[in-house]
Amino acid sequence: MAEARQILRRRRAIRNIYKICYTMQLIATARFKRAMDRALEAEAYTRKIAEVARDLARAARQIQHPLLEIRTPARRAAVLVITANRGLCGGYNTNILRAATAHLESLSDCEWILDVAGRRGIAYFKFRHIPMRNTYTHFEDKVRFEEVLPLANEFITMYETKQIDRVDVVYMRFFSAGRQAPVVETLLPLSAPAAEQDSQRCEEQTLYDFYPDPEDILKELLPVSAQVRLFKAFLDAASSEQIARMVAMKGATENAARMDRTLTLMYNRARQEKITKELAEIVGGAEALK
Repeated sequence: MAEARQILRRRRAIRNIYKICYTMQLIATARFKRAMDRALEAEAYTRKIAEVARDLARAARQIQHPLLEIRTPARRAAVLVITANRGLCGGYNTNILRAATAHLESLSDCEWILDVAGRRGIAYFKFRHIPMRNTYTHFEDKVRFEEVLPLANEFITMYETKQIDRVDVVYMRFFSAGRQAPVVETLLPLSAPAAEQDSQRCEEQTLYDFYPDPEDILKELLPVSAQVRLFKAFLDAASSEQIARMVAMKGATENAARMDRTLTLMYNRARQEKITKELAEIVGGAEALK
């Protein structure tokens, strides 16, 4: 009966794993719904403010602003990598870190500084002995604009004072519930091609009347555009993380259920063999007494 007891202990452990994975799946589903709603709400605002900033910059071509200045070749770049604080989310962190590593390798011609958000990314770059300037672990699935604002302002200040020539963000972009992909998005300068892709192209040039002054308007609008785009990146990362965890836990729950059924069959077969053996011994003993 020792084998049957061993199977029984293993089945008990599998059932505990099933309960944990199923609970995590339900939690991730609830968190994903909230995170997706926030990301979708911010999508229209982010797209529109980027479109307005682009059109205003085109309409006021005589106005120069540091955030619109394209510096080529870039001598120093800042890279922000957004990962998760926890695992158990499939290939979410792995895909982001693979994209970040490839991007850093592509910056071999210029100096770069690295900021990392998320414990998984921090552990990865520490293991690879890649130096990091700043690390952040306080960004969760309910990230607030007030939390992202200091980081965005720091990048803006560094770009305006020419400490850096570009800012890239590596994160998991949320396209829909069925599609997420790691992307490298150029946050600054705002006139970079990535900024053009985030807003819908207008076939006709929009005409603007500036009041009080186009320079003052752009001075207020362009930093807000960069701040909102960085905030949207964190919202996309949170939504993608939760859906990845939901899918991973759903697969783990189904695997645990299949293993539980397999172990139940093995346990019943072991018990049946034990009972058959005991009956055979009883019958044999009875025959010997005749």
